[in-house]
Amino acid sequence: MLILLLDLIKFYLTRTGGGDLGPFRVLTYNSVRASLALLLAFAIALAVGPWIIRRLALLKAGQVIRKAYSAGAIDLSAMHGKKAGTPTMGGLLMLIALLPPVLLFCRLTSLYTILLLAMTLGYGALGFWDDYLKIIKQNHKGVSPRGKLLIQGLLGLVLGLTLWGADWPVYYAPTASAGYPHLLVPFFKFIYPSLGLFYVPFVMLVLLATSTAVNVTDGLDGLAIGVSIANLAAFIIIGYLVSRDFANYLYVPFIHGGEEIPIFLAALLGASLGFLWFNAHPAQIFMGDTGSMMLGGAIGTAAILLKQEILLVVIGGIFVIESLSVMLQVFMFKLT
Repeated sequence: MLILLLDLIKFYLTRTGGGDLGPFRVLTYNSVRASLALLLAFAIALAVGPWIIRRLALLKAGQVIRKAYSAGAIDLSAMHGKKAGTPTMGGLLMLIALLPPVLLFCRLTSLYTILLLAMTLGYGALGFWDDYLKIIKQNHKGVSPRGKLLIQGLLGLVLGLTLWGADWPVYYAPTASAGYPHLLVPFFKFIYPSLGLFYVPFVMLVLLATSTAVNVTDGLDGLAIGVSIANLAAFIIIGYLVSRDFANYLYVPFIHGGEEIPIFLAALLGASLGFLWFNAHPAQIFMGDTGSMMLGGAIGTAAILLKQEILLVVIGGIFVIESLSVMLQVFMFKLT
């Protein structure tokens, strides 16, 4: 919104023969916009956090702890009984802190901003529905696994088809230009294999894996949000590098118009830091699926837009290890 207003003022000054924006020109710098977005989101999170916690507590939106029903099973309700009733759905706090700086400092006409916002809100809505069902039923079972996978897959399908079928998202490699259906292989300067039609299911897989990985990592005070903050910081740096003119000099693809991605991620980082203030041990609020699904969707989408899908496995290494651990446990449970 702000950048649009500045563009209109600049256009008017150009048409009337006036000067430039003067000192306000600094607000058009990407680094300044990202910094302001981070600070504003952090301030909003700190300001509205106590109110959100009180409202959720009044609505009895407390965390549901699993109970053991079979002989020999570990009773999580006994281990974490003190956490029962702690407000959940903390993802709402992050969303409230995220939206104003995004609307204010991001270029809203950019398809990068639109896609990041759509995927973040879409996965956040899925998580909110899951949390709501758990609270209403007072049971750890919310949306059915099949239903959750279906919606996650549909959101990934929308992003995959948008990037695969459009000509606008082009990134410039050091030797050639290619579209999103090409895969960037880290540490190899000239390898950009085309995935063709397989690109759409590839995007679906990345989003499904990332959102699920953040979801299963959430379970200890400050764990999922702490790891997510590290991931967001890494992708902000990458986003800044790939959206600058010196990208080809560094032998990394130049993402045309990609400067909006690190600004969006900076706003999400500020919201996450503000949430961590209330989620650090002892947690006053839990992010719930609202927050974990939202963060997973945003991080996965950012990795796809920045062409860093493979590097995501390294940056999100904790998420990968957590997911493999859960898969191994489920496999052994079914086997034995």
